Amino acid sequence: MERLTTPPHVHHKTLLYSELVTDLENVQADIAILGMPFGAAYGPRSFTNDQTRTPQAMRNISDRIVRHPDHYDFDIDGPLLQGRKDIRFVDCGDVLPDLSRPGDHYRRATLAVRQILKGGGLPIILGGDHGITTPMLRAYDESGPVTLVHVDAHLDWRDEVNGVREGLSSPIRRASEMDHVDQIFQIGLRAQGSARPADYETAKAYGAHLVSAYELHEVGMQAILDRIPDGGRYYLSIDADGIDPGVMPAVDGPAPGGVTYVQARQLIQGLVKKGRVVGMDIVEIQPSKDTASQLTCVTAGRFIVNLIGASIRAGYFDR
Repeated sequence: MERLTTPPHVHHKTLLYSELVTDLENVQADIAILGMPFGAAYGPRSFTNDQTRTPQAMRNISDRIVRHPDHYDFDIDGPLLQGRKDIRFVDCGDVLPDLSRPGDHYRRATLAVRQILKGGGLPIILGGDHGITTPMLRAYDESGPVTLVHVDAHLDWRDEVNGVREGLSSPIRRASEMDHVDQIFQIGLRAQGSARPADYETAKAYGAHLVSAYELHEVGMQAILDRIPDGGRYYLSIDADGIDPGVMPAVDGPAPGGVTYVQARQLIQGLVKKGRVVGMDIVEIQPSKDTASQLTCVTAGRFIVNLIGASIRAGYFDR
């Protein structure tokens, strides 16, 4: 099988002390981290952007996200892996572009996620910009239907920008075209993004469930969870700008009034209990804008901790 990923090479080589595994041909894992630094650029200047540094930036602060994997964690009522010695937690490295084959990294990213799923793993993806959600979702074509739960300030229903159809403004539009994607829930919408009125109307016509941040704050996250069908297979895509910038400030388009950490934690743990979370990505973090405390990357890491701990406690990996 062709080589799909490249191992990290500086500082912490994996996220949260996980095992490094870059041979994905027969990977057997319960939880698998995958870095996807590069999306589909809208122009040459945006090919390498600040978001491309995020997967390694998050690995580098593993000891600030989780001081020690065996210490008690109040977010998940126990240590990271809940004291389970049988849980295999791996980091598969990063899917990097091949400049001689533009766009081929999307194909390899889809193959990488398919291999993780084939080996029984729960993929957790470190972006990158939001364009990376498109190749990730394609990997579920043989294991659908999937309910897409999307946390974002922005709609992401553009059909194209500068002729590019799989960039950061289009992942939910592309998801709506996938036969294995069922219902779409978009939570935390506010302010302005790249969406035009016609894009909003397209999303409404499709039947996307659009939940503004203000509706969320009025009715509460449990009410939104109650709208999502029970017993589903959920893919959760978290854009950092969907979270309130008081919690995740290092984004390109901060807008006040976003999803709080407590609400996001409730969403993650609520989805785990409702059915089965089959994947999660976290995108659109700009490490150069993070504060001295690196709060944005730490918060993203805590979302991952919550998913890992909750999924183990829910019995996802019981033999």
